Amino acid sequence: MTARILITGAAGTVGTLMRTRLAAPDRVLRLLDIAPLPAAEDGERVEVVTASVTDQAAMDAACEGVDAVIHLGGHSLERPWADILDVNINGTHVVLEAARRAGVGRVLLASSNHAVGYHRRGDGEAPDYLFPQPDTYYGVSKVAMEGLGSLYASRYGMDVVAVRIGSCFEKPRDFRMLSTWLSPDDAARLFEACLAAPSPGFRVVWGVSANTRRWFSLTEAEALGYKPEDDSEVYAEEILAAGGEPPADSAARVYLGGAWCTPDFDTAVKEHGR
Repeated sequence: MTARILITGAAGTVGTLMRTRLAAPDRVLRLLDIAPLPAAEDGERVEVVTASVTDQAAMDAACEGVDAVIHLGGHSLERPWADILDVNINGTHVVLEAARRAGVGRVLLASSNHAVGYHRRGDGEAPDYLFPQPDTYYGVSKVAMEGLGSLYASRYGMDVVAVRIGSCFEKPRDFRMLSTWLSPDDAARLFEACLAAPSPGFRVVWGVSANTRRWFSLTEAEALGYKPEDDSEVYAEEILAAGGEPPADSAARVYLGGAWCTPDFDTAVKEHGR
């Protein structure tokens, strides 16, 4: 059991879902975010820290005395380059450097399917170490995150697992998520496996549930001890009734990154013109 875990981005969607699911009687969760966080409830073993992942001194302090870091902090949607560079890329460096300075031996990084979003879907499951082909500045930041994780694992001997999360919500929200969904309970199971695996070194694993329509491999995650229990198929009838299936040639079905590969996400043109 990992006794004290720092979770960055704890006020975000995934962080909020993990607050109760990663709780344990002999564990303390140190929850960090720049956004307000609910105070600890009676009997809840949490420490609330208000800080930015870009603040080196604050992150150095936050990493003191923790056994592992789950880095969820950063912009979760596409943003202008300057924002992505500062918070997602520099912020990841700050977190890893703070962990190194504090002697934290294990860091889990929330990567994303958008690191490989421009890959077209093949006939089989996308492998865990699929070469980067990001679909957005956000996707580029996840490639950088994986690269930094690899560097810190190789140079400093840290255990770093980059989890390429599909779509982590209470339930899938559209047709594509029937393939990419990571249930909150399975997310907790995956994080626990990544925390407990002996000496994983650097790993890239897909973060998805055991979906009937799954696009992504579970090989590396299962090798770490992950045993998914949920399947998005239980929501298929509801989702198909609400929105049907998108056309076969739509981005939602052609690319791993889905709609993020469309011109709507062309941030450079929106910022700078032609």
